Amino acid sequence: IVMAKLNVNPTRMELSRLKIRLKTAVRGHKLLKDKQDELMRQFIDMIKKNKKLRERVEGMLQNSFKDFLLSRGVMSDEMLENAIAYPKEKIGVEVKKKNIMSVNVPQMTFVKENEGNQGMIYPYGYAQTSADLDDAIDGLSSVMDNLLELAEVEKACQLMADEVEKTRRRVNALEYMTIPQLKETIRFIQMKLDENERGSITRLMKVKDMMLEETHHYKEKQEILFNRITEE
Repeated sequence: IVMAKLNVNPTRMELSRLKIRLKTAVRGHKLLKDKQDELMRQFIDMIKKNKKLRERVEGMLQNSFKDFLLSRGVMSDEMLENAIAYPKEKIGVEVKKKNIMSVNVPQMTFVKENEGNQGMIYPYGYAQTSADLDDAIDGLSSVMDNLLELAEVEKACQLMADEVEKTRRRVNALEYMTIPQLKETIRFIQMKLDENERGSITRLMKVKDMMLEETHHYKEKQEILFNRITEE
């Protein structure tokens, strides 16, 4: 494959400038390659963490939904709706950012507010509700932190995947386009300068030969003139 060269003037100044650009591109390629490898390592670790968290959250939700279905079997729909209509706890989310390899991933924490007794999460009395509903509410409350962590990890995975792809494109652009083009252009300019230098040397040698020939003819004329004067 013949790599296209850059459209530049084949001068020594341009050659020097391109060599500096090539050195910078090679160093940048190495740094980006190292960044890509580290991003991939952390991305894979995060994917594994995401898988474990998802399995844990799905298991906890499944148990909570099972308890909820059991409580629904022993309570009337109207009683169940009245029991959970007004939640005891208000939850907000505080979002901060953490930098991982130039990727700003979210750090999320719950901000909880309880009405009435601190630590009470059941928005109903115990007289007309089942223990299964208590277990369902308790299970959902327990899974919330894991659920928020799962959302945080999944968003981080998405952002890091985008950064991995972006870094990969930049590495490939340097490796397969920029660096080969610079090398080809440097080789072309070097050949052109060498060719011009050989041409200059050839012209100088030709001028030298012409000057030597002229000097030889001049000496011959001087010798002939000297012989004539001597004979007279």
